[in-house]
Amino acid sequence: MTNLRFNVVESAFKKKPLEVITPAERPAEYFGKYVFNRSKMYKYLPPQVYDMLIDVIDNGAPLDRSIADAVAAGMKQWAEENGVTHYTHWFQPLTEGTAEKHDAFIEHDGKGGMIEEFSGKLLVQQEPDASSFPNGGIRNTFEARGYSAWDPTSPVFIMDDTLCIPTIFISYTGEALDYKAPLLRALHAVNVAATDVCRYFDPAVRKVTSNLGWEQEYFLVDEGLYSARPDLMLTGRTLMGHDSAKNQQMDDHYFGTIPDRVQAFMKDLEIQALELSIPCKTRHNEVAPNQFEIAPIFEETNLAVDHNMLLMSLMKKLARKHGFRVLLHEKPFAGVNGSGKHNNWSLSTDTGILLHAPGKTPEDNLRFVTFVVETLMGVYKHNGLLKASIMSAGNAHRLGANEAPPAIISSFLGKQLSDLLDHIEHSERNELFVVAGKQGMKLDIPEIPELLIDNTDRNRTSPFAFTGNRFEFRAVGSEANCASGMITLNAAVAEALTDFKRRVDALIADGHEQTEAIIDVLRDDIKTCKPIRFDGNGYSDEWVEEAKRRGLDCETSCPVIFDRYLDEASVDMFERLGIMNRKELEARNEVKWDTYTKRIQIEARVMGDITMNHIVPVATHYQSRLAKNVMDMRQIFPADKAEKLCARNMKLIEEIAERTQAIETGVEELINARKVANRMESEREKAIAYHDTVAPKMEEIRYQIDKLELIVADELWTLPKYRELLFIR
Repeated sequence: MTNLRFNVVESAFKKKPLEVITPAERPAEYFGKYVFNRSKMYKYLPPQVYDMLIDVIDNGAPLDRSIADAVAAGMKQWAEENGVTHYTHWFQPLTEGTAEKHDAFIEHDGKGGMIEEFSGKLLVQQEPDASSFPNGGIRNTFEARGYSAWDPTSPVFIMDDTLCIPTIFISYTGEALDYKAPLLRALHAVNVAATDVCRYFDPAVRKVTSNLGWEQEYFLVDEGLYSARPDLMLTGRTLMGHDSAKNQQMDDHYFGTIPDRVQAFMKDLEIQALELSIPCKTRHNEVAPNQFEIAPIFEETNLAVDHNMLLMSLMKKLARKHGFRVLLHEKPFAGVNGSGKHNNWSLSTDTGILLHAPGKTPEDNLRFVTFVVETLMGVYKHNGLLKASIMSAGNAHRLGANEAPPAIISSFLGKQLSDLLDHIEHSERNELFVVAGKQGMKLDIPEIPELLIDNTDRNRTSPFAFTGNRFEFRAVGSEANCASGMITLNAAVAEALTDFKRRVDALIADGHEQTEAIIDVLRDDIKTCKPIRFDGNGYSDEWVEEAKRRGLDCETSCPVIFDRYLDEASVDMFERLGIMNRKELEARNEVKWDTYTKRIQIEARVMGDITMNHIVPVATHYQSRLAKNVMDMRQIFPADKAEKLCARNMKLIEEIAERTQAIETGVEELINARKVANRMESEREKAIAYHDTVAPKMEEIRYQIDKLELIVADELWTLPKYRELLFIR
């Protein structure tokens, strides 16, 4: 019997690395080649227009639409010199992907011919269909109008023959239908709040920027094997498959030598990423077999989010060129590490990094402590909301498994920083120390001459760990849009800083000295947010019980976790900061519940199809072969001897019968559970039903299938196995 699986496995082993054409220039010379960056703006725009556009980008000045035509003309000239024929507004709808509609640079000339045209109007605004994207009920199907609007803070770039213009996407009635619009509002809110607090320490501070450095983990699978796995093709993960005898237990893949084919892919990816100004710096093997990571240098958060979305698209495109498929699902394989996208987050001013220590002066160190504590306050108050911001059907499989953090948000600070905060909490008012040249001030914190924050271990089980000059939000999933977590984190910190300043100002108004007022408020906040600090093992059962006692959100049901978006505290925060209103939040939750349901629905249908079309027929075919062998043995040997010789096969025949029966019953129950859930009108209740009744049935069926995989003859099993999927080179 010919098995397609063996053909694709054999062809995978025969593949040779593709040659990568490396540019003759050094990376610094072709960095940003296809990006309309400042140097190109300076070259292609009139001086006055250039100055006005830079003011918009750097200082948040309102965009004067009178310059749009000049900017569009410069962009068009540069683009056409690079072979561009089309343009598109590139935006990020609530699908976790990106969207684009390409239009050519052509219009009628009124004389029977065509002219190439790209006006300021076309640059600034377009009208894509708003009804066909997830909108949570904001738009009816027959109400199609929606608008995309240029984001000048994220540079325009070229992909193939198309000029891509990063934009926001809003409905006809003004609600955000994307990730970028609320992200920009959240970044504005944290800028305003943090700048106000910074001026306690340095009145010259003009702007605070949120920075992001993401670490993108991913799997590579041979394209032929991928095509032979319908579950990978349709859901992004394996819905069945027994563990390989060897997987990651030897830790030999982690930081190991990068395989030649993968190295060729990585080189190609880095070159094209650098040409698009994505500052890729780090690449390495991850823990699981065939798992890898790429990470850039830190960037401003909005730009970093755009670059991550662009890189994921680029990865998928280039992987196929090298005979691979990229898997970005958070848990494509059971039994080995899943893939995350650690979000390294920090704040910086136009004068330096706020979370950097030690500072040059006691004021710098007090500022550092202030921003650490108020970040913790935001994370503590909205720990459930932060979890909701990174939760998805895929990430729910990853959180708490192997190296991933648990589904309880806590923060690891390390011994030195924890000891410092404890000292401030319990310090006495009569302690004497020096602060910025003021001798003998009676305050309650000693001078902090040095904080060796880096000299501490890292806690891999912490979802939100301090790692030197930044916090590492480790719970974000590989496939996610970073904007979701960044919207919530920056909003939570902005709210905490705003509240901090309000209380400090009130004390100053009552006659307290400024530094004393700051420390008094900090002491209260250190006590308040102490439950979020945890330096121990996040995987332990004891921590779950302790977290409950501390009042942290310990919910594990993905659809129920989404409820945190509609808590009054969440709605109040988003509305007061001008990030999202209640209607937008309710709509987004409708989208989240609907997306969760559809993900599990698709997986359940695919599992049913594969089970009945692949697994059961193969198992019964092998069962028939065993039965024929038993019949032949009974004809050859005496009855007593034949029974002994056939005992093993009879046992296998019986086990196959029991397991296939369990599978068929499970599939029938799975279908019925879906039917019951599908009749529910509430998207929330439907999602909960899929989580509580449909998903568990899939796990029961998988258990039986994985047992059959060990029984059925290898040459009959049609699906590539884990040992093949994870170890092809």
